[in-house]
Amino acid sequence: MQSMQRLAMLLLIASITTAGVGWIVFRYRRPPAQRERRRRLAVHRLGRLGEAFIEDVSGDAIYYSYSVRGVYYTACQDISTIRSFLPDEPDRLIGLATLKYMTANPANSILVCEDWSGVRAPKKLSVGNA
Repeated sequence: MQSMQRLAMLLLIASITTAGVGWIVFRYRRPPAQRERRRRLAVHRLGRLGEAFIEDVSGDAIYYSYSVRGVYYTACQDISTIRSFLPDEPDRLIGLATLKYMTANPANSILVCEDWSGVRAPKKLSVGNA
């Protein structure tokens, strides 16, 4: 009789543990676009400022390089979901910019997010006023 109670108790503990693990996995499983948005906002909130050089803007990506503590990084940021935060002529963005990076992992960096932009606005060309 006592072994049946132990078995029932073990089954109850196992089912509660399985349900808890399933809830955690379901709760924290997010689509890639939402995970990327959360990453950008976390880098914005917690990141350190630095200088970057935008090398190319191609399609839905900005390619840039920067140096942190003597280590040279080249990176690319997907801008497909945040294109509205950038100027209409992306080719004119090439040049100096400000970035934010995580101090614990300097390779984790951004140039633009929903709440901040380190991309410097392109200068308007004026014709006739010299």
